[in-house]
Amino acid sequence: MKKNNPIKIKYDLEADVLSWELSQKAKIDHATEMENVIVHFSKKDTPVLIEVLSASGLFKKSEEKIKKASCLQRDCFAFSR
Repeated sequence: MKKNNPIKIKYDLEADVLSWELSQKAKIDHATEMENVIVHFSKKDTPVLIEVLSASGLFKKSEEKIKKASCLQRDCFAFSR
């Protein structure tokens, strides 16, 4: 039976970078940057590592959207009479 390759997720507070290590065996050959996301690939074009730069900003935006969505679901609006 083949063992699963565990994904490692790390956050570097000082650099504000969130990274997902998808493969510990494959070696990085090249990378592509899309805005604040860098995807590193093997020679076979398999993703090896994903990095999110300025990750705290992403979490803040997500948190605001989640709060807004959950508030809409709970009918959080105050009505004055």
